[in-house]
Amino acid sequence: MSSTPTAPRLSSERALFGVPADVHYLNCAYMAPLAPSVEEASVTGLQRKRRPWEIAPEHFFDQSERARRLFADLVVPGGDPHRVALVPAVSHAIATVVKNVTVSAGQTVVVLAEQFPSNVHAWRRKTRENDAELVVVPRPDSATPGSSWSTAVVDSIDSRCAAVALPIVHWTDGTLFDVAAIGRRCREVGAPLVLDLSQSLGALPFDQEAVQADAVISVGYKWLLGPYAQGAAWLSERFDDGAPLEESWIDRAGSQDFRRLVEPTDAYQPGALRHDAGERSNFALLPGFIAALELVHRFRPEGIQDYCRRLCSGLIERLAEHGWVTAPAGERADHLFGIRSPAGVDLDVLAARLRERQVHVSLRGDAVRISPHLWCDETDLAALEGVLTTAVTG
Repeated sequence: MSSTPTAPRLSSERALFGVPADVHYLNCAYMAPLAPSVEEASVTGLQRKRRPWEIAPEHFFDQSERARRLFADLVVPGGDPHRVALVPAVSHAIATVVKNVTVSAGQTVVVLAEQFPSNVHAWRRKTRENDAELVVVPRPDSATPGSSWSTAVVDSIDSRCAAVALPIVHWTDGTLFDVAAIGRRCREVGAPLVLDLSQSLGALPFDQEAVQADAVISVGYKWLLGPYAQGAAWLSERFDDGAPLEESWIDRAGSQDFRRLVEPTDAYQPGALRHDAGERSNFALLPGFIAALELVHRFRPEGIQDYCRRLCSGLIERLAEHGWVTAPAGERADHLFGIRSPAGVDLDVLAARLRERQVHVSLRGDAVRISPHLWCDETDLAALEGVLTTAVTG
């Protein structure tokens, strides 16, 4: 296993993201605000379309390569950018993966209870159409399921398993899964491991050497700090000869030579590039995605974890004194975690009070989901704490 880099000691970057002082935005798991540098890159890219005579063929390729390299480096430091496909959404990448995974009658596909639907629906259809079984691993009967949920996932993977499709961090409450142990079990039975890291990549270090996932997918608009409708998928060699979801001209070998596009070829670009979405060279979204990924590399995921841990640890301890339940450190993420209320708290009333105070979190199931980032500081935590403690004490 590769060693974990030392976390840079970060401080609040509220001004960098332009979040007003009276807005307490603890909801990056919903959507990250665009830093002005990301917005400016997108606007500049959009304005390029004003003068299409200045858009040369190489502009369809050079920024794509930069985005791939930055994304690949979050999965495998110094990794091959040609392992990365550019996609508009997790659902697009999952559909590509599902199309290229064989699921036969009697086999199983393993997912989690309450898993985000983008990594469920396509598997549900695949199993239904092939007389296979979608195994939904239930949440353990505990407010802090932690390692027991990971153990249940490992136990559900047997010789019948055709694929395992999971996150690392559960989107509702930040429960951490031992994907290294799950990956080992997948390899024992020959099942691909497909990870939707939309709620962790960019904020939680990822060790592909230990996990050995077959697909690592993420949207760009959450922890990668980028625009909506732009994401990426790192795909292993398993998919190099697969059938793409779309047959785009730009994904074919030699597409850089526009003059020869009149001579169609069956050969594809190398690696995962055959799985790019059509019009991947989006002149508005791609520059913003690149600028956002550069910010992520500047702060580094281990730095974000460290900052969120230091920011929120005192809050979690104080809320526990009022009966709010949070999973122990090590069984949840620090950048995204759920707290569950003591008996008697009306979550609808609580949601209204949070809105009144401009405290932005999410209610997911029975959890209040808190997901801070560098634009957050102690004033945001104080505003949240005031609402939550008042909800208990009246």
